[in-house]
Amino acid sequence: MGLCVDGDDFYLSSLYQLWRFRNFLSPGQVHEGYDRLFVPLEGRTTGDLDMHDIAIDADGQVVFVNTLFSCLATLSDHHSFEPLWKPKFISKLAAEDRCHLNGLAMENGRPKYVTAISESDVADGWRGSRQNGGVVIDVSSSDVIARGLSMPHSPRIYKGDLWLLNSGTGEFGKLDKESGKFDPITFCPGYIRGLTFHGDFAVVGLSKPRVGSTFSGLELDATLIKKNASAQCGLYVIDLRTGDAVHWLHIEGVVKELYDVVTIPDARRPMALGFMTDEIRRAISYP
Repeated sequence: MGLCVDGDDFYLSSLYQLWRFRNFLSPGQVHEGYDRLFVPLEGRTTGDLDMHDIAIDADGQVVFVNTLFSCLATLSDHHSFEPLWKPKFISKLAAEDRCHLNGLAMENGRPKYVTAISESDVADGWRGSRQNGGVVIDVSSSDVIARGLSMPHSPRIYKGDLWLLNSGTGEFGKLDKESGKFDPITFCPGYIRGLTFHGDFAVVGLSKPRVGSTFSGLELDATLIKKNASAQCGLYVIDLRTGDAVHWLHIEGVVKELYDVVTIPDARRPMALGFMTDEIRRAISYP
């Protein structure tokens, strides 16, 4: 699910854990042709919180979207999580996924904006608001600054602008923070989640829809039919100056969905170790 890069650290949320990977290579060092070697150093068991976006704040603290409990949270040494903030329309912390809080945008090292599928305050209430119940919330004031979105995800502040993915329509664009108006610049043929930037370009993650699920019955379906296109799983590279997709990567096989996309600065060919091969036993680093 959520991904985050912080210097030599790489964070990844799994079904019930948050993992911190560390790059074992020094600047200029290469391992079998790779210029980054991320090794899982620390795993924190949180339980299945349906953790979505992850960030590191100015104090080095992990901040993540705790979707199951409709709040922003951090890690705890004594509990599954420590709550930090919740929308003011959420009356209590409960394991009910009331509004499907999902996306997090940071500004100056602090949580600034979040996205949610609805403003529901009942268990699983967001599912009836997928078409136009989506909102963007200013964390510092707890005010809803935009409504009428369709399953928004991945808010990001880049070069002073607030960008996001209106996943239910397949549109990537920016949000006017004063008026709350969403200005789409590119249609992407897939259910879009995951957004990162590099120079004048955005990279967007695309997923194939889950048949008969919350991905279905959206405006995205009708637009794909109108454009005589099928949903893709992969990445779109979009030129922010023109809105054109200047490159793309299609992913085939068992992978049908992506959730998040991050850039690793100054890295050309990174790799990460898991636990299914023998390499993890032999990756040893010392000062």
